[in-house]
Amino acid sequence: MLKLLANALLRGPVTEKAPDPDGEALAELARRLRGAAQARLGRSLSIREVDAGSCNGCELEIHALGNPVYDLERFGIRFVASPRHADVLLVTGPVTLNMAEALERTWRATPGPKWVVALGDCAIDGGCFAGSYAVAGGVDKILPVDLRIKGCPPRPAEILAGLLALLATAEGRR
Repeated sequence: MLKLLANALLRGPVTEKAPDPDGEALAELARRLRGAAQARLGRSLSIREVDAGSCNGCELEIHALGNPVYDLERFGIRFVASPRHADVLLVTGPVTLNMAEALERTWRATPGPKWVVALGDCAIDGGCFAGSYAVAGGVDKILPVDLRIKGCPPRPAEILAGLLALLATAEGRR
């Protein structure tokens, strides 16, 4: 045991180096997203994230949006705890049978205009969980989906670009 501990202390952690994001391009993308939210809504964009049965890979990338590299809050985009304060429902994972009703209730509690984003391959079509006895399918089996962001999981910059495309093109649903 002491040998393992000594090796860990002397070698340091074995991790991959974080990708070096293009800071200026990322800042420009976030500025465009903030401007689109202001133009479309007259205020900041509020997002409610719903895990409908995911493996949590997409959630890790969503959480990265709040880290110092991406820092979504500085652009006025925020995650909210209640669907009653949300503009966007960001749904991850395949919709499990146990989450189908909760997801539908969350959608009904979200005021219009509202958009639904299926984030990740599992939310789009069930991904590797498709066909399971416990899975209803992708988000579109339960709710009308306005945007699909592919990836397993999609990177934070892809999530930002998707939200920008959503604001630029989608019509709100009531």
